[in-house]
Amino acid sequence: MIGSVVARYHEEYELAAAGHSLTGAQARVLALLAREPTPMRHVARELKCEPSNVTGIVDRLESRGLAVRRPDPADRRVKLAAATEEGIDMAHRLRAALDFAREPLAGLTPAERTVLRDLLQRMLGEKGREEA
Repeated sequence: MIGSVVARYHEEYELAAAGHSLTGAQARVLALLAREPTPMRHVARELKCEPSNVTGIVDRLESRGLAVRRPDPADRRVKLAAATEEGIDMAHRLRAALDFAREPLAGLTPAERTVLRDLLQRMLGEKGREEA
């Protein structure tokens, strides 16, 4: 059952990304960067890919004006990738385009959604993250 949920989510995510002329990987990176400026290595770790892949993805997002790279003020040797205002807007539009969870979650009460989120986070070994 979880495999079906994951497959459906990925399919819908790819469709939503394509609707905004992005690949799924570009959309995932943009969603991450829209939360906060993030070191490139951290983005690679989050996506479970090589840093060189992230470099190419961020290059393409930069060419569209959706992301920028800048030095980390705490350590100028580290490059942070960040979504631009246009990128943040695009990330919000992408999220709004995802109908996948909207319908099934609509039947749950707010308390049930919170329990579901907490259980999923627990399954993944995550604590304190508000986005599930």
